[in-house]
Amino acid sequence: MKLIIRNLTRSTTEEEIKALFQGYGTVQSCDLVLDKITGGSKGFAFVEMPKPGEAKAAMKNLNSMILAGNKIRVKKAEDKTD
Repeated sequence: MKLIIRNLTRSTTEEEIKALFQGYGTVQSCDLVLDKITGGSKGFAFVEMPKPGEAKAAMKNLNSMILAGNKIRVKKAEDKTD
């Protein structure tokens, strides 16, 4: 299951996000979205967890959590269909 994490501080790293989600199970991938020009964080990331039960537990427990002073939002990522 692919999750989107929004409202991250610009200083939050991919490693921090991955470690946070690994507390709930296996993390297949973690992608912090970066600005192409500045190379800095855009304030959101995607985490992929292969087991839906673990992903749902992470989503439930981490949504609205305060991380580095920001209240993060975690939800299921919608598939883009172009």
